[in-house]
Amino acid sequence: LQHSVGQISVGGAADLCLFDPNASWAVEPAALASQGKHTPFSGHEMPVRVRATLMPPSAPALPGDYDFGRQAWFNAIGAVGYALSPPAHDMGARHAPADLRLWAAIECVRQGIGARVAAALPGETGGIATALITGERGGISEATNDAFRDSGILHILSISGFHMAIMAGSVFFIVRLALAAFPSIALRYPIKKWAAAAAMLAAFAYLLISGAAFATVRSTIMIAIMFLAVMLDRPALALRNVVLAASLILVVFPESLLDVGFQMSFAAVLALVSAYEALRGREAWTSLMESGPARLIVFFAGIVLSTLIASAAVAPFAAYHFHKSQQYAVIANLIALPVCNLLVMPAALVALIAMPFGLEVYPLWLMGWGIEAMVWTAHRVAALPGAVLHVPAMPALAFLLMVTGGLWLMLWQTRWRLLGVALIAGGVALAPALRTPDVLIGRDGAIVAVRGEDGELSAVGATRASFELERWLEHDGARRSAEQASKSTAFACDGIGCRTEVKGMTLAVARHPAAFAEDCRRAAIVVSDIVSPRGCTAPQAVIDFFTARRQGTHAVYIGAGGTIRIETVAGTRGRRPWSTPPVDVRPNTDAGAARTAGLQ
Repeated sequence: LQHSVGQISVGGAADLCLFDPNASWAVEPAALASQGKHTPFSGHEMPVRVRATLMPPSAPALPGDYDFGRQAWFNAIGAVGYALSPPAHDMGARHAPADLRLWAAIECVRQGIGARVAAALPGETGGIATALITGERGGISEATNDAFRDSGILHILSISGFHMAIMAGSVFFIVRLALAAFPSIALRYPIKKWAAAAAMLAAFAYLLISGAAFATVRSTIMIAIMFLAVMLDRPALALRNVVLAASLILVVFPESLLDVGFQMSFAAVLALVSAYEALRGREAWTSLMESGPARLIVFFAGIVLSTLIASAAVAPFAAYHFHKSQQYAVIANLIALPVCNLLVMPAALVALIAMPFGLEVYPLWLMGWGIEAMVWTAHRVAALPGAVLHVPAMPALAFLLMVTGGLWLMLWQTRWRLLGVALIAGGVALAPALRTPDVLIGRDGAIVAVRGEDGELSAVGATRASFELERWLEHDGARRSAEQASKSTAFACDGIGCRTEVKGMTLAVARHPAAFAEDCRRAAIVVSDIVSPRGCTAPQAVIDFFTARRQGTHAVYIGAGGTIRIETVAGTRGRRPWSTPPVDVRPNTDAGAARTAGLQ
């Protein structure tokens, strides 16, 4: 739901004005919603009203983890939720603003393209084709997404610089080839620049058709700068162009610096262009590229080399943000990339050109064959033993050392660049130094996980908050599932609560008011998903429903001598437009709560 909160109480039910372009939902802008202006839509769009429950975007699953609320704020998403009633036509809606009508028209075109693709390619193959053309990935199953992710070719399913380069590059090649067929034009006019201009227009059109997602906007800016360099008789693949594109994006969208997609895409492009410039000046590489019989070998060797370089460049980001590493990405990319480059994306371009004439079926069939080959590759490679390596979380300093070393290595042109290897090695050596929490309490106190002597997390209450536990296990780099972690015998439970020992300290989980009498007297840490009594002052820390709900996930660190340090999501987020500031929910007269607040 975009721009929909306004004066509405978050978490409650409210009437919203929505529009439904061919069953694709969106919400009118906040300025109109806050003024009570409900706007009509022409054509296939119809203004509707629906009663819905709204909630804030999810907070991080643990302190320092990925912040969904921050991403939602920069994407102008004010709340998320679900409808409580069927949509009803809003007869009192007024005229739609011009920009909304324009985007609605573009959305109708996208939906029409998706319908034509689904008619020619039913099933998940058509869903993947639709994702590659319009960016709508709803037709791809979670199993297929996981297979592409684990095999290291998930980037193929997300429209990015790779797809933009193929589409725009194909237009550049076709236009230049067509103009070169006429000597009267080719000998008198700069057809290369004309082809570059046509490719830029094609990239912009593909941007609109693909839904103009942020990653695609970023790729379009970069492609436009590359073709602008061609039009100005400058090298297209140059580090200065990559830096210029990154600088332009950061000026317009400064929040991109912390965006995972921005970091990974520019890391890969910067590494590839840097390696290309280093090889371009070597005579052996130049002679090999000019030899006819060896070009096919060079093509596949280039895929392997590019995959290795790009994988090495994005490895620190994948480990830091996703805690995973795909071990057989070279194999999957060696098979899937030629299919995508030579068959899938060119067929998609031909299908778009043929669609106005009703001839898209044949190129879409070719595209479907290529997609089936990529899906087969993804599933086979992902099923190989050891395809995915789970990586535990690393300190931010280790990550920054790796990134700084990589930038130093790629941007310098002299032997000074080798100092970057030392920085990278320092980051790798520091990576295992992160201290993990001994106890984790979920955002509403329902789930509690403790770390055993073997370093593994064991949880109670996971059935009510499995996503949080999954994120905690990923943060640990554990291969166990949430179900396995919740079956541990670390907790001794009865009908009113659970108890366990963590580094010699007793932790009690109270599920019923009757449990507090004993837990507050004997336990060092008391956790509950209900409200604790005011007299519970003996424990060193009391974390009840309101404390966990308002301050988010708690990470408890137990030191020598039984000292306790607590970090919370609210404390690490701070006061931001997308976060709720930390609130002390217990009165100052409550000694136990004051002690807990002091530990934080």
